[in-house]
Amino acid sequence: MTWREHLRNLALLGLCGVALAILPPALSVYLRSFLLFTMMYVVLALSWNIISGFTGYTSFGHVAFYGIGAYACAILVTDYGWFWLSALAVGAGVAAAVGVAIGYPVLRLKGPYFAIAMLGAAEGTRVIATVWDSLTHGGLGISLPSAETSMETYYAMLALMLLTIVVAYGVGHSRFGVRLNAIREDEGAAEALGINATLYKLAAFVLSAVFPAVAGGIQAYKVLYIDPPSVFFVQITIAMALMSMLGGKGTVIGPILGAVLLYTAQELTWVNFPTAHLIAYGLFIVLVARFMPRGLVGFAIDRGWVRKGMVH
Repeated sequence: MTWREHLRNLALLGLCGVALAILPPALSVYLRSFLLFTMMYVVLALSWNIISGFTGYTSFGHVAFYGIGAYACAILVTDYGWFWLSALAVGAGVAAAVGVAIGYPVLRLKGPYFAIAMLGAAEGTRVIATVWDSLTHGGLGISLPSAETSMETYYAMLALMLLTIVVAYGVGHSRFGVRLNAIREDEGAAEALGINATLYKLAAFVLSAVFPAVAGGIQAYKVLYIDPPSVFFVQITIAMALMSMLGGKGTVIGPILGAVLLYTAQELTWVNFPTAHLIAYGLFIVLVARFMPRGLVGFAIDRGWVRKGMVH
């Protein structure tokens, strides 16, 4: 990709950021919340893609980091009186430390063993949050003080989404990203070429853990109440994976497209078919997996509608 294309892409991102920044005063509360949740899923899908799209290690446990960030923010704000933005930074740090502790052993596993191990790790963090009453208030959950104006969380999520896109774009177009792709294609060959696969996988894993934690903290401050079932809900991880796969995992633009389209489809089916929205949601995914296994980006590239350099 040329420097002109990089500048064009960053300029488009800047224009989108400006548009999203000036929109909120003209929107209803529902539409503002809709945009906030859409941006949150863009963050989650891109984060998941850093480890699962670029390196090929499919994670079914990334909701653990989302929940850790939510609990770190809620505990510090409610029990210790911290300012919520400071609590988000601590949540990101805790998620990074947990990412190292979990990633170091489980990244030695491959394929379905890694996926199952991550699923177990997510379930383990949910159980810890449930039984550690003195810290997390257990199954009662945590109610945060009602000081949120909805504009604060909107702009916080917008800033996080833009930062996540820039970081994912940087990873995807750097030597670091090239090495992650090499590990995905053939880990043994990558190590034979001198790539420290363990170090690169762990770095990608920790990076992919930080952004969901911040998103979880913002979300906790937005809804003002969390408990273990809501923030360690396995469907959040499934949504990350499906959104990334719909758009095209292993790319930068793919998870963004997938998150916007899938969350919009989810909202529309929920509004129009409240008792059958999960069926419609599942059918939509089956059709995409059947006819577009490489996602929308791969589908467009295969048919020559766009060049790889334009959308990767």
